[in-house]
Amino acid sequence: MTRVAVYGTGSWGTAFAMVLADAGCEVTMWGRRAALVDAVNTGRTNPDYLPGVELPAAVRATTDPAEAADGAAFTVLAVPSQTVRGNLTEWAPLLPADTVLVSLMKGIELGTAKRMSEVIEEVAKVSPDRVAVLTGPNLAKEIAARQPAAAVVACRDESVAKRLQAACHTPYFRPYTNTDVVGCELGGAVKNVIALAVGIADGMGLGDNAKASLITRGLAETTRLGLAMGADAHTFAGLAGMGDLVATCSSPLSRNHTFGANLGRGMTLAETIAVTKQTAEGVKSCESVLDLAGRHDVDMPITETVVDIVHEGKPPLVALKELMARSAKPERH
Repeated sequence: MTRVAVYGTGSWGTAFAMVLADAGCEVTMWGRRAALVDAVNTGRTNPDYLPGVELPAAVRATTDPAEAADGAAFTVLAVPSQTVRGNLTEWAPLLPADTVLVSLMKGIELGTAKRMSEVIEEVAKVSPDRVAVLTGPNLAKEIAARQPAAAVVACRDESVAKRLQAACHTPYFRPYTNTDVVGCELGGAVKNVIALAVGIADGMGLGDNAKASLITRGLAETTRLGLAMGADAHTFAGLAGMGDLVATCSSPLSRNHTFGANLGRGMTLAETIAVTKQTAEGVKSCESVLDLAGRHDVDMPITETVVDIVHEGKPPLVALKELMARSAKPERH
């Protein structure tokens, strides 16, 4: 039986642990809080993040990172993107020498503008062939309810991607492989920023035309950045691009959409953070995505607008007027 370590006991880490167990893996989750770990082991549930969902018998939890790592063929990282560098610095010496590190994180690191796979390679001192990414339209509560979903597992080494595909393929969860790690990671990171914009528009009551325009033009600026960084344009038309973007921009289960909607309704940033129980990755990543775009000389007006609203305090209505007043251009640009 394939052993898998999952570092992180949030909703997505727990839901993916369920997928792995349903696919026949033996899964050990690592969590910081003893009470939550005990709830997983004795109550077969994660009451803080997936209340009422019964976890498979093949999922257990521990507060000991070394115990989680023991014998793991795959090491899944399911922590907030801005904490992975510090966390992995502690965990890396404990990991098996041949384990494949799998990122569930959808963010860009602040300060360095590095993708999560790049951070993992740097901190764990591993080659790109040992780092994989799982992404796509994967809302955790739907996965935990075993509703049908598809995903992308990306690795530069296609054979590694296929191994991970086999480890998480279930009757309700269909993973596809891809070798375009750059495109898959950018699709996952930038869609959170666009979802903030769509949420703001929804909160302002701007309607479906505005939402469709933001989603479409958001995909265009994501693709521009991807092409500048050597990604495959086809990736952005697939699950890691359009698929993830539509789900995150449209669903009330999306943390980033909900966060944006609260801002659009007039809540301050502090008020919105106070009522948000889980990490909305786009809140911090919008700055690092804009930084990354600047480094590649790519124009990303929606991302820039989100940064202005979230971090510069610009009123959404003012930001909207400025966005709409931009000079006209052909759609292909």
